[in-house]
Amino acid sequence: MTRIVAGAAGGRSLATPPGDRTRPTSERVREALFSRLDHLGVLPNARVLDLYAGSGALGLEAASRGAAEVVLVEASRAVAQLARRNAEQVRAAVRADGRELVVAVRPEPVARVLAESPPATPYDVVLLDPPYDLDEASLAADLAALAAPGWLAPDAVVVVERSSRTPQPDWPAGLAGFAERRYGETRLWYAEPAPNGRSVC
Repeated sequence: MTRIVAGAAGGRSLATPPGDRTRPTSERVREALFSRLDHLGVLPNARVLDLYAGSGALGLEAASRGAAEVVLVEASRAVAQLARRNAEQVRAAVRADGRELVVAVRPEPVARVLAESPPATPYDVVLLDPPYDLDEASLAADLAALAAPGWLAPDAVVVVERSSRTPQPDWPAGLAGFAERRYGETRLWYAEPAPNGRSVC
């Protein structure tokens, strides 16, 4: 079972696809990830982009904890429908808590979304949890598109979740890694906008 860990929708269960079509982030990893984002102070009223969203667990956790707008990008239309249902549950809980929340679900490949013109307002937090079988070159291409001017706020945080057996992402010019954490078979990499993309982690 996957559930929202904390915030206005804390404890609410999220629907997940049957079988192994997606790999939901474990509760332990989500708690660690969002504790760090809370510490960095980037969640309140944030605009969040959740790429390879699956059932939406990461983006909706951000919504529960204070984000104002969340965009979930999931290529599978069937899984995107689950994400929409989960979003309605979380939106209802957030509104009951006195906050407004905008959630958009886009059933499209990540590369297609990132090939568009940047949004009118850049994102404060971007979460990438691609399938483990996504090759490093494809991930690097997505990160390079994300690092193009206009996608990220100056103090944005980008988080990549991968298998602990994969190498550090190939940060493009414009993104710099600043932290790395391992939790069993999962590794999180954190990055921020930077002119030369030099990694320090």
